Amino acid sequence: MKKVVFLFFFLISISTTAQGINLDKYKYVIVADKFDFLKSSDQYKTSSLTKFLFKKKAFKVFLSNEDLPKELNDNRCLALFASVKNESSMFRIKNSIIIKDCYGKVIYTSKIGISKIKDYERGYQEAIRNAYNSMEEDFIYSYKEPSLNTVNTTNVVKKAIVKKDAVKVNLPVVEEKVIVKNDINSTIETLYAQPKENGFQLINLTPEVVFILLKTNTKDVFIIKGKNGTLTKKGENWIAEFYENNKLVIKTYNIKF
Repeated sequence: MKKVVFLFFFLISISTTAQGINLDKYKYVIVADKFDFLKSSDQYKTSSLTKFLFKKKAFKVFLSNEDLPKELNDNRCLALFASVKNESSMFRIKNSIIIKDCYGKVIYTSKIGISKIKDYERGYQEAIRNAYNSMEEDFIYSYKEPSLNTVNTTNVVKKAIVKKDAVKVNLPVVEEKVIVKNDINSTIETLYAQPKENGFQLINLTPEVVFILLKTNTKDVFIIKGKNGTLTKKGENWIAEFYENNKLVIKTYNIKF
């Protein structure tokens, strides 16, 4: 009897978890242009297929290497972030679809889609379609524009944190002047700042945490935690200088606070 009761509540909890996802606040889906288990961008048309499948749900969908709308660049939390996980064996291709929010928290994982097709392109695509089909009942979507009276909690949090006294941090003395990498003239990557105690964390479109920043007493200068380096604003961009394998690395970023 106890086993029956336990099984009943276990099944109820699974059902609640699957059907309790609130998607109405998300306007966009950003699909990774390259999945971790593949060697190149959109290999075997896997990212394009995933983008197409989410479009069927009426989302506005972009690959992570495509130009994004201004409102999405300004507020990445309007989007869900989709990727595909590979759990294939020697004889079967097995894929599941992973959905994360803008903070990198996994909010949904599909069932595993399976294919016995040995051709990689056809096999991966069949497995991804089967994984997507398992989401049909869970994903009921109708985007709702936020009310104009809704308080922008992100700005409130930012203002509250900015008003805190900055922590005095002694800047590291940089003695070695060998520069192994300089990205100033290459394509500038955009990072997004999320407030943390005594500073910010910078995340990319994956989303992954790239840097943890600590405030200093100098305007537009941050310590890069764990990197023995600094982040300094120069013009419209930010220059990160830090040590990697005992050599100085310099990278340029566009950072949205």
